[in-house]
Amino acid sequence: MALWEVILLAILQGITEFLPVSSSGHLVVTNALLQWLGCQPVEDLIEVSIVLHLGTLAAVLVFYRRALWRMLDADRRVISLLIVGTLPAVVFGLLVKKGLSDHLAQLILENALLAGCLFPVTAAALVWAMRRPVGETDYTRLSWKQSLIVGVLQAVAILPGISRSGTTIAAGLGVGMRRESAVTFAFLLAIPAIAGAGVLEGLDAIQAGETGTAPLNLAIGFMVSFLVGLVALKLLVRWVVQGRLAMFAYYLVPLGAAVVAWQLLG
Repeated sequence: MALWEVILLAILQGITEFLPVSSSGHLVVTNALLQWLGCQPVEDLIEVSIVLHLGTLAAVLVFYRRALWRMLDADRRVISLLIVGTLPAVVFGLLVKKGLSDHLAQLILENALLAGCLFPVTAAALVWAMRRPVGETDYTRLSWKQSLIVGVLQAVAILPGISRSGTTIAAGLGVGMRRESAVTFAFLLAIPAIAGAGVLEGLDAIQAGETGTAPLNLAIGFMVSFLVGLVALKLLVRWVVQGRLAMFAYYLVPLGAAVVAWQLLG
């Protein structure tokens, strides 16, 4: 993949990983759009996607460094909650990556039409979440059952068009968490999920013996997604606390309709 393509996708990744609009859906649609405009088909989209996800993972680690330190010191119970919440993503991720053929997994994970159909689903989750009464529970006081519910929603977000941040924040609000607490738990829960996906893809790259994109381009993409992600994460926390998360539905619904129309008619 060319450097300009990597930078473009890195900017999209940094913005869409945290804003509740589905980073994977946007990467898939952007790749399909580039091909439609005459660019060569990109065979290593998942590889590039994982590197960019790791860039945004670094942004999470930096942004929530204090919460992570407390988790290792005073809030150690949160570790068990994260383990329980991560299990659904592990099971679903292994089922898709290892239980399906490469062709079928690619058909699911890199399907622009599927992303277009699922963008409105994310929009519906955001509207529902913002209409919920504001909860009072802190993420450190969640039950294992509540953590598992949030984890199931995170697992579903492996599908393009379903926002990881949007669905996990919505689930957190749905089980009664405070708004800022729901955001914090959503991104603490994202750490093992993103890291695990990076490990799986890294092992695949090692077995292949080479990558389809130049290592320097991947490194630049990592840095761009990291820096843009820090800014986007700060904005997201502010908007969730202000109760403005549903405003993204006004973007996702027409986007989904446009992508579906383009894929079916174009």
